[in-house]
Amino acid sequence: MAAHRIGIVGIENTHADGIVRALNVDGVGDARVTALVAGDSKRTAALAELGGIERIVTASTDLIGEVDALIVATRDGATHRSLAVPFLDAGVPVWVDKPLALSVADADAILAAAGSTPVTSSSTLRWLPDTDAVAAALPSIGEVQSLAITGPADPDGPYGGLFFYGIHLADLAQRLVPGAPEEVEVEHSPGHVRARYAVGGVGVTLDFVRPEGEVSVPFRVTAVGSGGTESREIVVGSDYVRPGVEAFVRMLDTGELPVPPEQMTATVAVLAAVVAERS
Repeated sequence: MAAHRIGIVGIENTHADGIVRALNVDGVGDARVTALVAGDSKRTAALAELGGIERIVTASTDLIGEVDALIVATRDGATHRSLAVPFLDAGVPVWVDKPLALSVADADAILAAAGSTPVTSSSTLRWLPDTDAVAAALPSIGEVQSLAITGPADPDGPYGGLFFYGIHLADLAQRLVPGAPEEVEVEHSPGHVRARYAVGGVGVTLDFVRPEGEVSVPFRVTAVGSGGTESREIVVGSDYVRPGVEAFVRMLDTGELPVPPEQMTATVAVLAAVVAERS
């Protein structure tokens, strides 16, 4: 069986480098990036050279019929619906890099277009070893009472504001305490946004901290249970994109969704509520 042919639209994000390196250089799974949707630039040439990619187009729809799956990696989530839906309508599986969308309406439209066609979207942090370690430790602390996650995010960033990095916090929360968010409350202070909500009786707090200067804001998860506490920094290493690539390839091989649709929607819903309250 031939390798899955993958197209990427949106190469400005460094995630594109990690994806091309994993699939075309390291040989992760039976898939290969065969086409890029990009303009004529040094960036395009460098990425094409890295992966030995010859097919370069300026319109993503030119690839319908040429690729077996599409990766939407544009930084601005406002573009994700328009890029993903034509492929899903054509029965082509899609990985929408974070975030899935900037509104619940767009997220619902993407998932509705998918139907039985595989589609996925998540934070790369969902798949990291430290996240797996926290998830594995939760049963040892008894019934989880609260979950707190801290990490960097800029509410005024150019790519969907809080969504661009805030998706990492919201998706980590869904991985560890999945479910529909209830009554999202938001607090603001200089350089900091805090969201509080409940999921099935578990109190969840997300602290979005705006990075200042050269100061790095780590991702940290703290879960408090009836019998103990689990706290861990989620370390983002140089190869942090690879586990997400592996999850995507598994989806192509099996047709099984790496992330349940309701978790993808819930992640967007939390951030949409925070952004709406702030505005």
